[in-house]
Amino acid sequence: MSAPHPQPRAIVIVGASLAGASAADTLRRLGYDGRLTLVGAERELPYERPPLSKAVLTGQEDESRVFLRPAAWYGEQGIELRLGARAIGLDAATRAVLLDDSAERLPYDRLLLATGAVPRTLDVAGARLHGVHYLRTLEDARVIAADLAAGGPVVVVGAGFIGAEVASSCRARGLAVTVIEPLAAPMARALGVEVGGVFAELHRAHGVELRLREGVAAIGGVGRVEEVVTSSGARIPAATVVVGVGVRPADGWLDGSSLARADGVVVDEYCETNLPGVYAAGDLARWPYHPAEGGETLAPVRLEHYDNAIRQAEHAARNMLGERAVYAPVPYFWTEQFGWMAQYIGYAERWDQLVRRGDPAFGAGVIFYLDAGRLRAALSFNRPRDLGALRKLVGAGAQIDHALLADDSLDLRELSKRV
Repeated sequence: MSAPHPQPRAIVIVGASLAGASAADTLRRLGYDGRLTLVGAERELPYERPPLSKAVLTGQEDESRVFLRPAAWYGEQGIELRLGARAIGLDAATRAVLLDDSAERLPYDRLLLATGAVPRTLDVAGARLHGVHYLRTLEDARVIAADLAAGGPVVVVGAGFIGAEVASSCRARGLAVTVIEPLAAPMARALGVEVGGVFAELHRAHGVELRLREGVAAIGGVGRVEEVVTSSGARIPAATVVVGVGVRPADGWLDGSSLARADGVVVDEYCETNLPGVYAAGDLARWPYHPAEGGETLAPVRLEHYDNAIRQAEHAARNMLGERAVYAPVPYFWTEQFGWMAQYIGYAERWDQLVRRGDPAFGAGVIFYLDAGRLRAALSFNRPRDLGALRKLVGAGAQIDHALLADDSLDLRELSKRV
């Protein structure tokens, strides 16, 4: 991909997301004093998404706390906010982004793509009834919360991270919840069926009805949702349905450009695309993941997590200013459900062995994911003190005797000093 460019006079960031706002902040902190424009399709100031499925949905947190910065900060930093403006095209030949509000063209010397992802939708009868929701934006959370305030029962379609967190939030409001999931366990695609089983028991213990290995055949109701019909023919009463069946990259506006894409925008280790001066970060970007020593190079990955959005955006910002900083993180994400904090370090596309420390089923322990004897990832339950040690162990791709990993009397911080 292209070599470093001269200092840019104009930088445009498309996507007033966590990644986009983090990049803008980093550019100013690094001393960039040229024109900086942040474009967002939503009319909201940039905000954090993790609280949407948790505190915002339960009404336990003032939604104003989700915003990354107050409006005045952007003016103080000389960041031109273009909210409620949707990008509809990229003209790489003239280095301009096309906006839909007046066919305006925004010129750039460097461009960061940070438009994130959009929810995948159900294609069944009744999917467009009132009361059927997808949770991605702050406005989505407001509408869902208003429906939940009217009472249940609630059906959650999909037991991935969003679906599982929504189920937890609904139970916190005292609502009856049924979760429908075609796989054998919650979050099985990312964590595996065995580890997903730990979460299944957590949900059942808190009154969630799990209908696993089952899909949705139709949604019924007159004007508004009244029931969900499953693939087995069961009819589940529902006043509200929240669908969480994954997301896809929000890259349709790039159709017709010569940008390389493959379920996301393809970037190199410097976060740069195949087009000179064009970078991507966050949920939109697919980048080369290199495991620690001894690991086979994996296919490029696209991670839809908070930590990745911030870190990748910061790297992209540095490189837009001429650095050549390789993006090689130890990935991290977390989920909170029913008072449990589960923190995942690393990235295990596959594994051949799991090693348990403590008793995760009772909310305190670690599960290690190993491939060919090397540690590729770890999932910690309610043990934030272990995070630094786990990051070091996973980052090193450590080969450690399984008995030591499983020995809960041996402090992980001491173990990490051996790698």
